Amino acid sequence: MINKDFRWKVEYIENGKERIEEGRETLSHTLHLSKSFNNAVIKSVEGYLDLDISKDDMFFLNGYQTWTYSKEQDYRGKERGLKGTPKVIVDHYSIPLYGDYSFVEYSGKNGEMHGYTYMTIRNGDNVTLLSSLDECYGWTMFFLDTNKGILKIKKDVENLEYSGEFHLFDLYIKEGNEEEVFASWFSEMNMEIKAKPLAGYSSWYNRYQDISEGSIKDDLKGCQRILEKGDLFQIDDGWEIAVGDWQIDENKFPNGLKTLVDEIHKKGYIAGLWLAPFVCEEKSRIFKEHKDWLLDIDGEKFKCGSNWSGFWALDIDNKEFQEYLSDVFDTVYNKWGFDLVKLDFLYAAAPKAKKNETRSQRMIMGMDYLRSLSKNKLILGCGVPLGAAFGRTEYCRVSCDVTLDWDDKVWMKLIHSERPSTKRALETSYYRRMLNKGAFITDPDVFFLRRDNIHLSKERKMMLATFDALNKGLFLTSDNPSLYGDEEIEEYKKLRHIWKDGKILRVERGEKTIIHYSIDNKEETLTLHF
Repeated sequence: MINKDFRWKVEYIENGKERIEEGRETLSHTLHLSKSFNNAVIKSVEGYLDLDISKDDMFFLNGYQTWTYSKEQDYRGKERGLKGTPKVIVDHYSIPLYGDYSFVEYSGKNGEMHGYTYMTIRNGDNVTLLSSLDECYGWTMFFLDTNKGILKIKKDVENLEYSGEFHLFDLYIKEGNEEEVFASWFSEMNMEIKAKPLAGYSSWYNRYQDISEGSIKDDLKGCQRILEKGDLFQIDDGWEIAVGDWQIDENKFPNGLKTLVDEIHKKGYIAGLWLAPFVCEEKSRIFKEHKDWLLDIDGEKFKCGSNWSGFWALDIDNKEFQEYLSDVFDTVYNKWGFDLVKLDFLYAAAPKAKKNETRSQRMIMGMDYLRSLSKNKLILGCGVPLGAAFGRTEYCRVSCDVTLDWDDKVWMKLIHSERPSTKRALETSYYRRMLNKGAFITDPDVFFLRRDNIHLSKERKMMLATFDALNKGLFLTSDNPSLYGDEEIEEYKKLRHIWKDGKILRVERGEKTIIHYSIDNKEETLTLHF
């Protein structure tokens, strides 16, 4: 499928002269190419591989960040950028920075696709993995053109000012079955996952921001019907005064959060809390009083989305902001007693490259800083380019948010590839499932069993929940189990049994994806309808 004659080209300016260097390498299992620069401006780093494409080949190219819709496609596959999205929607929702629309041109043509960090070509059960071993110098971007039979591998380094040794490419290629190629890649990167999968509860998809001390206590009481010691009880968004102002809303939580954490611990559960550390919303005190904390690159500030009252990127280089964030994490962990933080909207750390810093360098610097603040506590990453989470978070979301219906509202389909959708979350989680227990423990988002405040059919609820169980990563419900009847309790017990003891035997691919698995020495099937 792949001609392993790798052609590469580097364009740069050094000592006022424009230079081009080209070469050829045979792509074996690994390829490491580095070059030393002296006060240079790197214009582009590109490599090319010729592909012998069959009409039976299927292509998966990993999307930009957690929420980016990512699926396997055939040789006619294509991607939709923002073309066709009404400008009023683009402007109102501040869409470009949710994804990579500000720095990648989407052609919208059949056969032209792109992705980040890794991709696969599958023919039947035979899989070829092409991947990056190191994203610290710049995102490794794959641009596939099946019409021309060419794969371009590009480093995201346009106009980077650099001195010293620079890693042009650190590539890995492996052919075999899915389990073999991914296990080999993780081994090559020395990935070691010490965290364990968690079952548990999240407050978000039942109450959203409308939470209080009373509602959390009610859900905590209900969770005693289904959860076990060591499970996660996570308080999501809504506890804070405003996003960016990480103080407790005392109208909602008059006794603070430590008392709740103590109750969570008494039940034997792990206590989790939601934060979005790199952003602040417009109604926050930080936004109003600390404009100097906003990220500013070449005079440009970055509104990163429309959630809440609209939110802006904060500058992780700012020393005062660093001190503030350090105090926040110290309070969350050491004063309130939380064991895990769900860190959301992380892409806002790196919406644009600096003159001497690529997007990936900035993103990874931000992730390393969060890791240093968390020390041995647990991190669940979300809204983050996946390569930056490798080895830096114990858990990571691998899909967009689910919704209370199947594919969200009709008008929402006009926006972007990071939009909430149960259908897309299930599909993207399925195609990224091979990252589980290799790069981190994967989070496919929550499942539902409840009958009220939900618009999913029983079949789709069970399809989502059963996949989450078979995925064997995070296994979280966002229901209030106090309202479960005997039927829902029994369903949860069966699903949890699958999560603990089920084993995938094989996957049957065709018009439908059928997962064959064993439980209690019996073979069962799960059919995924995407």
